[in-house]
Amino acid sequence: MNNFYLKSKQLLKALITGATGFVGSHLADKLIEKNYDVYCLKRKTSSTKWLDGKNVKFVEGDLFSNDALENCIKDMDYVFHVAGVVKSKTKEGFFKGNYEATKNLLEITEKVNKNIKKFIFVSSLAAVGPSLTETPVNEDKKPEPITTYGISKMKAEEEVMKYKDKFPVTIVRPPAVFGPRDTEILIYFKTFSSGLNSVIGFDKKYLSLVYVEDLADGIILAAEKEISKGNVYFLCFDKAYNWDEIGDVTSGILGKKAFKLRLPHSFVYSVGYIAELFSAFSKNPATLNIEKCKDITQLRWTCSNEKAKRELGFLPKFTLEESFAKTIQWYKEMKWI
Repeated sequence: MNNFYLKSKQLLKALITGATGFVGSHLADKLIEKNYDVYCLKRKTSSTKWLDGKNVKFVEGDLFSNDALENCIKDMDYVFHVAGVVKSKTKEGFFKGNYEATKNLLEITEKVNKNIKKFIFVSSLAAVGPSLTETPVNEDKKPEPITTYGISKMKAEEEVMKYKDKFPVTIVRPPAVFGPRDTEILIYFKTFSSGLNSVIGFDKKYLSLVYVEDLADGIILAAEKEISKGNVYFLCFDKAYNWDEIGDVTSGILGKKAFKLRLPHSFVYSVGYIAELFSAFSKNPATLNIEKCKDITQLRWTCSNEKAKRELGFLPKFTLEESFAKTIQWYKEMKWI
């Protein structure tokens, strides 16, 4: 076994928040492969279906269960803070789940484990905002988030950086993430498979993407590399893709064409407005609301991975075609499509 993963003859210990979710469970898989001693924070109500039978230890509680967190974090070598709120009916929900929760974890880490090797915060491209030019944004760009979710992630990032002189911290910012276990891109594939390719607007929209296995590898690189201390990294494919290219790749893998239906921005906003009105009578936020409309009608959600490649040695292992094929195959095996 590589000596890097030994600490006084003990495996390095890592706590993952959000471990029962899409990205967190893949990160757990990768850490297990690398012989880490993996601890997963989970709420009583959380499903552990992606972690059952795997070599992990569960810590019961949430991001405000201070006693459980203190007892766990005091023995950790790494904290991977993956958990976050991506949907909420209120501004308060976003800020509690993203900013306040991150602040609490940082305070606990400072209190019980200042000698931690690294605190890694998984943020989002949303914290920076869309690219306003054809040049993908990089880590030097001043954050200009356009949604409440993005603002809450930006505020959490600012809080993380307040601690960089107290213990090692690193921030990673993925763009749109996809892969097995994801339910977001599943909707696109299912719709395409049924013969319909819905495209927002009449302009060519570009977006950066990252396959979840590549993201998990990048997060671990950010944890293990000394150079990452106090730094921020975008993790994504080498190039951005427009929806025509995404549709062509999907068509090739599924072996079928789909009718392209372009939805005007005005129509999208109308649907979002109506859905938001109806969500007032539901406990759950609308899947499509005004903020989501603002998000999906942007021309360019693009970022550059050059810094991560240069400093971390990050290199996506899979092409878009390969990662789409792996994802679709998994959906078929699970009978999701």
